[in-house]
Amino acid sequence: MKDTLTSVILSIKPIYAQAIMAGTKKVEFRKKIFKKPVDKVFVYSSSPEKKIIGYFTIGKVEEDSPERLWKKFKDVGGIKKKDFFEYYKNSDTGFSIGVETFKKFNEGVDPTDFFEKFCAPQSYLYLEEKTATNIVYSK
Repeated sequence: MKDTLTSVILSIKPIYAQAIMAGTKKVEFRKKIFKKPVDKVFVYSSSPEKKIIGYFTIGKVEEDSPERLWKKFKDVGGIKKKDFFEYYKNSDTGFSIGVETFKKFNEGVDPTDFFEKFCAPQSYLYLEEKTATNIVYSK
C-alpha cells in the first residue's frame, strides 16, 4: 500500500512562528521528525498566542549533527546561535525542515474549535485530512 501524505501541527514559539509566516525563517529545527510522510505543517503559535496562525508545505528534511545543521542553515534558520545550541545541548543529531510555500491566516484559529481536548504537542501532532481541510477552510 502506498503511503499517503498527511499534515501535522507543530507547536512553535511565537517569535519563530511569526518569522516563518513572514518568510524570514526558511528552516524549522527539530530534535524528532515525523514517522509518516508529511507534506503540510500547521503552525501552532504557543503561549501566549495559543492559535494556529497558518501552514506551510515541507521542502527538504535533513538529518545531521547540530554543528553541521548550524553551519548549513544559520543564515536562514531565524534563530540565534546561543539559542540554537541550547536547544540541541543534549542531542547528537537534529533535523531541519525546509519551509516551502506558506499561507498565513488573517486571524489565528483556536484549536479547541477542532479538537475536543487540545494539548499543544511537545513534538508534533498528526492531523486527519478532514480536520486539516476544515482548518484551512475555516479561514
